[in-house]
Amino acid sequence: MDADVIVVGGGLAGLVAAHELTRGGRKVLLVDQENDHNLGGQAFWSFGGLFLVDSPQQRRLGIKDSFDLAWRDWQGSAGWDRLSGPLDDDQWARQWGRAYVEFAAGEKRHWLHQHDIRLTPMVGWAERGGGQATGHGNSVPRFHVAWGTGTGVSEPFADRAREAAKSGRLFFHYRHRVDELIVEGGRITGVSGTILSPDDSPRGVSTNRIEVGQFTLKAQAVVLATGGIGGNHDLVRRYWPERLGRAPQSMITGVPAYVDGRMLDIAAQAGARLVNRDRMWHYVEGVQNWDPIWPQHAIRILPGPSPLWLDALGRRLPFPALPGYDTVATLKYLRTTPDIAEHDHSWFIVTRDILAKEFALSGSEQNRDITDRKRLKVFRSRLSSQPPLEVEAFRQHGADFVTADTLEELVAGMNRLTDQPLLDAHRIRQIIEDRDAQVANPYAKDVQIQGIHNSRRYLGDRLARTTKPHRLLDPKHGPLIGIKLHTLTRKSLGGLQTDLSSRVLTPDGEVLPGLYAAGEAAGFGGGGVHGYNALEGTFLGGCIFSGLTAGRALNRTL
Repeated sequence: MDADVIVVGGGLAGLVAAHELTRGGRKVLLVDQENDHNLGGQAFWSFGGLFLVDSPQQRRLGIKDSFDLAWRDWQGSAGWDRLSGPLDDDQWARQWGRAYVEFAAGEKRHWLHQHDIRLTPMVGWAERGGGQATGHGNSVPRFHVAWGTGTGVSEPFADRAREAAKSGRLFFHYRHRVDELIVEGGRITGVSGTILSPDDSPRGVSTNRIEVGQFTLKAQAVVLATGGIGGNHDLVRRYWPERLGRAPQSMITGVPAYVDGRMLDIAAQAGARLVNRDRMWHYVEGVQNWDPIWPQHAIRILPGPSPLWLDALGRRLPFPALPGYDTVATLKYLRTTPDIAEHDHSWFIVTRDILAKEFALSGSEQNRDITDRKRLKVFRSRLSSQPPLEVEAFRQHGADFVTADTLEELVAGMNRLTDQPLLDAHRIRQIIEDRDAQVANPYAKDVQIQGIHNSRRYLGDRLARTTKPHRLLDPKHGPLIGIKLHTLTRKSLGGLQTDLSSRVLTPDGEVLPGLYAAGEAAGFGGGGVHGYNALEGTFLGGCIFSGLTAGRALNRTL
């Protein structure tokens, strides 16, 4: 026996599980196909959003939240509908959902503080929903941002792993690719696979797959924390659901190439049950990175409520396909509407004032002020009348950005970004003039303008996230900016089915002895804690909660 527990995957979920195990006195092997620069995984690159309920930050901003309201929102968003029979796919997912909301409304904030994770005063209002009290969406702002963005969440656990390695409680096995789970007497007893050639590439850069040896490691239990499938477009297309229409012919990638999903099928071959693989979370506000790190590196725009959203033919998207409202509904509309489904893009049109106040870019490297924890710089940049430096860099250098003083010049530039000139300036001018007629006073029948007014009732949005309503064609707020948007692959919402102790189940619903799963590989718990929709700020928290649950369960039983 080489260790008490083998953790496969050095991302956030794996690091949290390893930390909980080592502090419980267990000997842990941390196995990862990448090099030491990538410790922290995908979480390192994130914006650092964390879903909390009834936090001090919310209360200071006048937000009234509660477990009951959050649980209503979670259920309405998840829409779990695979609940029939003894082996239903959503049986454990729903139980995990309630447990996670309880965690977010209870222990989570104190636990984060104990582990050196601090929160900014900002609370964002993500996924505002589909317009129904019982449907998808956050009734109130709940998106808390960590100081340090994703690095401020992942690095405290990476540091603890390094400390545990120095004290002989944890052993890193970098460049070790797991190809098989060892099954003995119906129990998972270890892993075997391929040793890859050393590669000192920087974080996120694709590493080589040159095979230089083989390995076998044995332990009492194995925890799989190997992430999802977002870096593997072939798998994304294989499991793309019919309800979302046809998968785009062209997609860009919001995660490093190592997010390849290969361990999911390896686990299935060893007897694990996979569920809800057709549930995915991809964004349609992706833009090509002008300074890429990994192949087809994409960045998601985190828009405020004001951008005008047009389809590939220049028509305004209908509610709830509005910026920041309903990610899956927007993806479905763009992929199932017959005359636009053949096109893999849509458009934002904004003024410079909207760009300056409402645009943020997802990612630790795209928010250096928060990542570097420069508090004064954060307040200056987020309250400035000028765009953040990273946003301005995309406007100047990004392949998907067009800037012009007149609408006709803008549309001509937008048409140059597509194979055929699909946009008509006269039609778009009429759409914009109709929209602009709604902003003269605080009363409007246009649902997007109503949403902007509603957003500005919230102090946090009024100060730093939502610009005062104005006419898009008013030159005082210009120039005009058009942004070509692509589908960006990101998260899997299904995965290995686990019980409330993070134990992986078999196809007949029994526990597969010795195998645990956490993070995205487990659908963030239970094989689908989010159901069909996420409330955002829930991915990092899902990695933390499922990794913590796995570690605690193993400490109780080993």
